[in-house]
Amino acid sequence: MTVMQTTQGMAAGQDICSGPPPRHPRPDGQDRYTISEVVAFTGLTAHTLRWYERIGLMPHVDRSHTGQRRYTNRDLDWLVFVTKLRLTGMPVADMVRYAELVRQGESTYDERRELLESTRRDVLARIDELRDTLAVLDLKIGFYATEGTPR
Repeated sequence: MTVMQTTQGMAAGQDICSGPPPRHPRPDGQDRYTISEVVAFTGLTAHTLRWYERIGLMPHVDRSHTGQRRYTNRDLDWLVFVTKLRLTGMPVADMVRYAELVRQGESTYDERRELLESTRRDVLARIDELRDTLAVLDLKIGFYATEGTPR
């Protein structure tokens, strides 16, 4: 299913990202998760989660009295967003910069918007490239469909 197919029923100009991200299948009433539970919810590896913490992309993960990481629903929502940023091809350094701006508060809204708008332009350029590539593939497939049939 494409983005266009999933947004066809929406009102013109409606922001599909304005609502909260889809929730992970989390146990009702629970707001503390171990790293292994987060791995199961997100598909990220424990190594990646620790790395995100080390580079400042996922700072301030709470710890239990025994030192175990304890993630919250808010942390999981942040990881959903970070995963989407990774899919855009945003460089990790820009992701870390964005996280720093979030921590600095509302005064950084303009800079955050600019960073996301720049990433959006890059994504649109990649989509155009992929459409061109898809057109070439369709031509070749069409050629083989007509030329490859026995006569």
